[in-house]
Amino acid sequence: MIFPDFTHLLNDILQNPAKSIAIIGNLILIESLLSVDNAAVLATIVMDLPEHQRKRALKYGILGAYVFRGLALIFASVLISVWWLKPLGGLYLLYISFDWLIKKIKSSDDNEIQEKNTDKESGWLYKNSIGLLGQFWATVAIVEVMDLAFSIDNVFAAVAFSDNLLLITLGVFIGILAMRFIAQWFVRLMQVFPFLETAAFIVIAILGLKLSLSLYEHFYPGTAFAQFLASHTMEILVSAITVLLFVVPVATSYLFGFPARKK
Repeated sequence: MIFPDFTHLLNDILQNPAKSIAIIGNLILIESLLSVDNAAVLATIVMDLPEHQRKRALKYGILGAYVFRGLALIFASVLISVWWLKPLGGLYLLYISFDWLIKKIKSSDDNEIQEKNTDKESGWLYKNSIGLLGQFWATVAIVEVMDLAFSIDNVFAAVAFSDNLLLITLGVFIGILAMRFIAQWFVRLMQVFPFLETAAFIVIAILGLKLSLSLYEHFYPGTAFAQFLASHTMEILVSAITVLLFVVPVATSYLFGFPARKK
């Protein structure tokens, strides 16, 4: 069934409060960290607008984020129900991670911003909309397309944490609220601790691997490993690894100066 029994989902949350809080916390963390990279791309897209139009375009972008996250959550219910979409989503997350790694290796610090820049003027949508919509609305159209792409990325990451659609919904929408209030704080944090970006993509790779392993879980459900993959222990383990990947490097950076942070 695509739309699950929310009473059952709520009971699962109430019966496992510690696990549920950890999953929601990690969903908020991932949503916020991914939003920093998303915000950097969106800011680049609106940079050529007059200053008084930039904030307006980004407000439409935030509205679009809410709408497309909502649509993505409907897709999440399908993703949970249709078994083969999970490994497909896992491969997609692994692709995102390795694509980022390859670009990171190829790019130097001097051209990193240029690498992230989205050349909207060469895009088909911009070329075919600017004449009809004008510069402002054509830019908004590109922002909304990027919102849709980011929503798909995030829902794949969210489903890797839990099959509980209610937990995913809470985490994603709290994350969107958090995005508005703490995105700037995260930008400053990642400026001081640039290695957090690497940690974020390692987490995305782990989530991609977890979703990909659902292929094994589907074909060999009776094995001990498949039962472990489907267990609450696995969910707690993934949540714990996520927290440690962010907390431990920050702690060692403060205590031992490694990884290096910017002064």
